Amino acid sequence: MTSISGVKIGVLAVQGNFREHAATLRRLGADVVEVRKPEQLEGLDGLVVPGGESTTFMRLMRLYGLDEALRSFGAPVFGTCAGMIVLDRRHLGLIDLEVDRNAYGRQVASFEADLRLAGEAEPLRGVFVRAPRVRDVGEGVEVLADRDGEPVLLREGRFLVASFHPELTEDTRVHELFLEVVRKEMNVRA
Repeated sequence: MTSISGVKIGVLAVQGNFREHAATLRRLGADVVEVRKPEQLEGLDGLVVPGGESTTFMRLMRLYGLDEALRSFGAPVFGTCAGMIVLDRRHLGLIDLEVDRNAYGRQVASFEADLRLAGEAEPLRGVFVRAPRVRDVGEGVEVLADRDGEPVLLREGRFLVASFHPELTEDTRVHELFLEVVRKEMNVRA
């Protein structure tokens, strides 16, 4: 487990699984800020957009001005489940993906699966709750994990997205990967 101290990570806290992400990031040594207003993005080294309900997220983000603030936010962003949807082409347009909502089925069709993670021998447990499915991947997007050949963890530059909920397991590798993106971006900016 990699620890990263002195790094300030925001977790969008208007709705969804923000508490679980915050707890995981704190366990890894990050300073965590719950973000509810645009001005709270200032000074952050990264931001997590958690799972929840994407329509509600977009409505609340527009209401509080967080949609435009997020579009101009220059640090790394990690979106899970609804967070992946919010970042896609049809919503904020920050990552070159097209995502279908609830593509694996309703709440009762939620499931867990072992995922193949690029460069790792040990599988990653993915928790899929009304999960989105990636319909189209842009040229510059790298697939980091898949389930039965379908991409479920992807990266484009400073953006990392997952269709599953890594915050609902004890495995911190996905959050560590995000913190590594943050660390590299901080070195570039320094």
